[in-house]
Amino acid sequence: MIDAYSAGRVSGLAAGSARDLTACAAAHPTLFPANPFDATLFSAVSLANAFGSPDATVAGLRVANRLSLWIFAVDWLIDHRAEKLSEIDAIVDECLDGTAMSPLTAFLCEIRDEVADTSGLFENELTRMLHAMRLEFVWKTGDELPTFDAYLDNAANFGSTFVNVAHWIRNGVTGVPDLLPASDEVQKVLRLLNDLATHHRDVSWGDLNALMLGPTPDEVRAHIEVLVGNAKKLNGPQRDYLARQIGYSSGFYGVADYWGSR
Repeated sequence: MIDAYSAGRVSGLAAGSARDLTACAAAHPTLFPANPFDATLFSAVSLANAFGSPDATVAGLRVANRLSLWIFAVDWLIDHRAEKLSEIDAIVDECLDGTAMSPLTAFLCEIRDEVADTSGLFENELTRMLHAMRLEFVWKTGDELPTFDAYLDNAANFGSTFVNVAHWIRNGVTGVPDLLPASDEVQKVLRLLNDLATHHRDVSWGDLNALMLGPTPDEVRAHIEVLVGNAKKLNGPQRDYLARQIGYSSGFYGVADYWGSR
């Protein structure tokens, strides 16, 4: 059980971070309309990152929080606003081009500038996430659904590894490439935890979900246990950070969701 002081510190980090995200949304109003980007979403994102890095500062969490919020925005545009693959391709192209200015790319450029990555990892993960989002749109609008394994292999569309990479680079963590296998295993866990919690919403919103591909909820939970075991075998300096992501998401998705009403 977390002690009262630690809980208070994490809550304080989250409060400061939520204020920053509220200001970001106000600065980019067309990107973050009040519905569905409400105050609860800002608080939930901020709490997740604060629990992941309880010893951080609000400034140290800024990239993780802002990039998480940006991912919600691009996910909203691709999953719920775009109707044709050509619209998805335009979104992917403008984000990867780095020069075209739109509300989406303007906020991304602010984040990219703060990360100040010289390794190429930020761009690699951005590309991987956007292409994974595009592939899911193809599956969702096509004639044939993917297998469960193919769906899970496309978990980069969830974006948590992208956030981890940006957060680690921004905060001077060394050996980030070596951390990617463990982060990707955890990303798959988070993808499935989300799917278990949001199946009914995904059905009503027309989203893709692991439970639409054959496995029962119990089979998905069993697969999560296997993935968690794989992640635990991958030792490294960020193991506790990744373990906290699993623990937090396991508890959070048991009672809530990030999105509110559509």
